[in-house]
Amino acid sequence: MAGTERQNSRLDGGKGAAASAQPPRKPLQVMHISKREEQDRLRKEAEQARAAADAAVERAAQLEQAALAAEGGQSIAPSPPAPPKGPQASSGPSRDTDDDDLSGMTMADLLGPSDAGRRQNNVPAEAATAASRVVDDFDFDEDAFLAALDANEPVGTTGEVVTGTVIAMESDGVYVDIGGKAPGFMPKSECGLGVITNLKERFPKGLELEVLVTREQNADGMVTISCRALALRKSWDKVKQLAKDGKVAQVKITGFNRGGVTCDLEGLRGFIPRSQLQEGENHEALVGKTLGVAFLEVNSETRKLVLSEKRAATAARFSELEVGQLVEGQVSSIKPYGLFIDLGGVSGLLHQSVITGGSLRSLREVFGQGDTVKALITELDPGRGRIALNTALLEGQPGELLVDKDTVMAEATDRANRARNVLRQQEQSAG
Repeated sequence: MAGTERQNSRLDGGKGAAASAQPPRKPLQVMHISKREEQDRLRKEAEQARAAADAAVERAAQLEQAALAAEGGQSIAPSPPAPPKGPQASSGPSRDTDDDDLSGMTMADLLGPSDAGRRQNNVPAEAATAASRVVDDFDFDEDAFLAALDANEPVGTTGEVVTGTVIAMESDGVYVDIGGKAPGFMPKSECGLGVITNLKERFPKGLELEVLVTREQNADGMVTISCRALALRKSWDKVKQLAKDGKVAQVKITGFNRGGVTCDLEGLRGFIPRSQLQEGENHEALVGKTLGVAFLEVNSETRKLVLSEKRAATAARFSELEVGQLVEGQVSSIKPYGLFIDLGGVSGLLHQSVITGGSLRSLREVFGQGDTVKALITELDPGRGRIALNTALLEGQPGELLVDKDTVMAEATDRANRARNVLRQQEQSAG
């Protein structure tokens, strides 16, 4: 036990010596921040910012009054500047709490004047004058403004025909300068009707051409154009005019199917039904041949072009006829209202009211089925395939056909000249 106590005493003595050997520790230094000084500094900066702002407002008002006086020649007394906003004085004793010290202050007061505010205090008088001016005070060039609008106006709207110049070529199409900020692009498939194998030969650089805009400009200002669409539009317009005039067109047969044959007309694909062919029973043999056709239906919206060879024969016959012409034919049909006369591929109507100038009790009293009739053409309508005939004009006296039909028919050629004069007088009086 005594050994143990001595050992412990030695250990305690060693620890004490080690402790006495270490230098004494310094007390911790605490940084004291005076909130009162910081608040005073912020208030001072806020007051300075308010004073600078009030001075700038007063200066701007003076300049504005001077500008108005210079324009109107009148002197307007400037309004007194607003009194500077100073810090609110506290009537009561000062309070040391943080909430009381910061009351009535904004974040701008705490942060002090901004850099923009400091720069505004140093704005020269010229800049202040410019800031006070309105838009109307500046010079405005209307022509330059309109020119700028025209320069940035989109070029080419869908469906518009424009003229351009070939400037470049790629394997998939042609670039054409049409006056926009970017060239128009024409895909190879839109370069024309049919197949084009050599673009360089067909569209050499510098070639001027008309194109149709098929798609308006994209984000890069480029529009899509087409020669093919323009050619199709022109073809439809031409075909519509031919149909309106009742013309006969020549077409080449390119194929056949169960319903008829197909053909090419002005680059458009047309169809001729078998019922409208002169040789409908052997229509496949017509491939490669050229036929004269008339128009049954022309619709560019549905791209429907239906033709007829039989009607073409009628149209060709109509082209040989004119009003006032004396024609000869056979009675092909007798109807209650008149006689149909076969004129060789076309039929004319001899109405009962113009057969004779006398009193007619029965149509068969003058002409029967298959009789030969000479008559004058008084009206032609190729579009509807109608021909109006007249035999009463060939009579010397009203009702002469009823008593001496053979004489009237024999002298029809000579009598027709007199009848034409009557027709001209009727047309002049009607006109």
